[in-house]
Amino acid sequence: VEKLPVEYYGMPTPLVQLASISVPEPRSLVIKPFDPATLKTIERSILASDLGLTPNNDGRQIRLNLPPLTEERRRDLVKLVHHRLEESRVAVRNVRRDMIKDLREFEEEKMISEDELKKGEEELQKITDRYIAEINAIGERKEKEIMEV
Repeated sequence: VEKLPVEYYGMPTPLVQLASISVPEPRSLVIKPFDPATLKTIERSILASDLGLTPNNDGRQIRLNLPPLTEERRRDLVKLVHHRLEESRVAVRNVRRDMIKDLREFEEEKMISEDELKKGEEELQKITDRYIAEINAIGERKEKEIMEV
């Protein structure tokens, strides 16, 4: 909800800039606007979002009760995790690609030898493999955590 856009003076503004968000209990959030006039606007933004949450407005703050995850919602979250994991793997590979490009430029400019280039590429591949394995392990743990009832 922190990044939820709220219409504030005609501009979409992240909720976190308009209110403090606290977690008093594991399954609830409390949103206290800095400006009480934004309470209704924040409530409308939450209702209009695809969060599937119903805000309880008591005039000073908004309480969001988070329902237990359904099997369908768990699957959706797992898909989101897989998407984020793939983005992370692509980012690691892009760094590797850029570094290899730099190494090849160094080799063309005779700053390093061909053997050093090969050694550097192999080392980069090992580092890339290690980080991708770590990303995969984090993903597996997160998937188990989400699917746990």
